[in-house]
Amino acid sequence: MGPKAPTTYPCPRWHPHGTRPHYAAQHRFKAAGGYIFGALQPHTGEALTMTSRRRTITVFLDLLQSIEDWIDPTIERIYIVLDNLNTHRAYDVLLFSLTHPRFEFVFQPVSCPYLNLIEPWWKTHHSLAFAGGHFDTWEEMEAASHRATAYWNEHKHPFRWGTRKRHRARKRYGIAAVPKQTQLSG
Repeated sequence: MGPKAPTTYPCPRWHPHGTRPHYAAQHRFKAAGGYIFGALQPHTGEALTMTSRRRTITVFLDLLQSIEDWIDPTIERIYIVLDNLNTHRAYDVLLFSLTHPRFEFVFQPVSCPYLNLIEPWWKTHHSLAFAGGHFDTWEEMEAASHRATAYWNEHKHPFRWGTRKRHRARKRYGIAAVPKQTQLSG
């Protein structure tokens, strides 16, 4: 999920219902913050996140080892969808994939983040962790991220992309449909 820095901006006015003003968290990309890494099992909905101040090969290998420990050993194949960051293509990562044969790395095309199926989940995680929050330090943001992941895992459900369960209006028939009065009288 990109770098996050603790930066907040107060809202310009009171809430319409007369309650206290809230803070809209604006997390800008700064070097002062850190990074949030994660993995998602879409069929169960379970998520794993990890935070770090830096984005290095060592941190990425730690994430891969955490995924190895987190996923059930009976699962034969783990697909890791990655962008083309240089830390994802390092020699140490290649050696990791050779020593862990159940891992398969799938690199998405350049400039196509929407193909990575974890991106919609990041939006949900971001709103659970940071929406309306006030964070003065990176440690507070780390704690918020861990709380959001724990909350998600307590209420997990299979994660599906592209289909929302919303109330939909009933289909109306076109001009070729038989009028209701005719259907009732016949």
